[in-house]
Amino acid sequence: MTQDYFMIGLKLLGALGLLIYGMRMMSDALQKMAGPQLRHILGKMTTNRLTGMLTGAFITSAVQSSSATTVMTVSFVSAGLLTLGQAISVIMGANIGTTLTAWIMSLGYNVDLTNVVFPAFFIGMILIYKKQHRFLGDFLFGIAFMFLSLVMLSTAGKELDLAHNQSVVDFFASFDTGSYWTILAFLAIGTVITCIVQSSAAVMAITILLCSTGVLPIYLGIALVMGENIGTTATANLAALGANTQARRAALAHLVFNVFGVIWVLCVFYPFVDLVCQLVGYDPQHGGQATLLPVVLATFHTCFNVTNTAILIGFIPQMERVVCWLLPESPQPQLEEFKLRYIQANLVQTPEISVLQAQKETGHFSERVQQMFGMVRQLLEEKDEEKFHQLFTQIANQEDYTDRMEMEIARYLEQVSDNHLSDITKTKVRQMLREISELESIGDACYNMSRTLNRRLESGLDFTPTLYNKIRAMMALTDDALTQMNIVMNGHAKEHDIHDTYRIENDINQMRQRLKSDNIRAVNEREYDYSTGTIFSDFINECEKLGDYVVNVVQARFGL
Repeated sequence: MTQDYFMIGLKLLGALGLLIYGMRMMSDALQKMAGPQLRHILGKMTTNRLTGMLTGAFITSAVQSSSATTVMTVSFVSAGLLTLGQAISVIMGANIGTTLTAWIMSLGYNVDLTNVVFPAFFIGMILIYKKQHRFLGDFLFGIAFMFLSLVMLSTAGKELDLAHNQSVVDFFASFDTGSYWTILAFLAIGTVITCIVQSSAAVMAITILLCSTGVLPIYLGIALVMGENIGTTATANLAALGANTQARRAALAHLVFNVFGVIWVLCVFYPFVDLVCQLVGYDPQHGGQATLLPVVLATFHTCFNVTNTAILIGFIPQMERVVCWLLPESPQPQLEEFKLRYIQANLVQTPEISVLQAQKETGHFSERVQQMFGMVRQLLEEKDEEKFHQLFTQIANQEDYTDRMEMEIARYLEQVSDNHLSDITKTKVRQMLREISELESIGDACYNMSRTLNRRLESGLDFTPTLYNKIRAMMALTDDALTQMNIVMNGHAKEHDIHDTYRIENDINQMRQRLKSDNIRAVNEREYDYSTGTIFSDFINECEKLGDYVVNVVQARFGL
């Protein structure tokens, strides 16, 4: 008998592993198929709290993972694409969407799913070898694995026959279901197990299994479900560790939302559970058909999350204030430390979201090199020698910062490339690798210009008023090119015309040729000495090179 239980236990563990794998496979495949669409939906469909909630519910129902939706939402907050208020509404919807999982599981205990499993495997096998349909094949395989695991769990539950195991029945009967301490203990058990397993679906499957055999009283099963709701928030909170403050606040809001729900349900626990049982037609006091218990659990899960959302959706601003109070902004360090703004190495996410964050970081890189160019413009006008050297040192530090940004973004993109990417995503990765290389060259050009100005200072030379005006004109034109580059980098390429960049580059080239000719003439006519003319020429040439790098960045973004 002991050996039989051991083998059945192995079957249960294998079925749970297959369930987690199948749901993960299905979720990943859906996100790969609809990655850009999911980003568009999350970005555009969260204009108010109601649409945000509906969006979260829709996406979670589609990908069958509230953790995936929540982590995706936290990633969007980290990337600055969603506000904290929008994220909270999406998270509320995710809690409603995840209730579909419980219904699918309860279906597995009341309907024979083997008729679906094998056709799904066969069709998925055919599609997985077709390049254009391989993600659909992965999705079908995920569904097949998930349904197969539910069949295995149901079969193992029947083999266990716990209802006729007196020791197990006596063990669960020893708990006083009318005591709040017992309910709290099982709630804590559900929370801890979900935190450890990192899958509320797996714990829900165990709960349904125990209830369907009739040995676990419904009150204790529902306490486990409430614990799962708290435990599932651990995924997003762990993922947000090390992310920026707003991302950690979004993850914390998920915890606050579910904890609040558990608190108010505990206040009306027995009447609420009795009402849910009445809706299903199950008598919690005298028992009834054990086959109804999975449906009771799924109904409670739905009622709990829908009611909790209905209560709190009108208090999103208050929730924002609470999480902001719990997680205040950390004071900014005096000295700037190197840290990427949008890419969080420890934030678990899909390749599609990773590429999106890399795009945001590349846009920030683009803004940073324009700020660096602005510092060079200040350096040109600085007459105080001490302040000049301080600013020159800052520019040198910024050049080192841009070098590190290029390396870190490139390393991140290489890690993303190790995943199975769609052709569109692969193209975006290649484009970004080109962009960051050219942006780093812009940083080098800015540093070279500052070194030229420093050389002028150390040699005791100075430009004439005419030369200053010419340099200012060239730098103003170069800054226009950088501004146009940032408009393209931080928007959608289709919304802009690359000919604007070409026009500015042409103006820079023409000005450089004109200034080069004027410089040769002025040196020959002794308006200033040859050394001053050389420094002026070097500076203008560096501006022209910078303009070329700008064109290369824009072309990369346009895919040219």
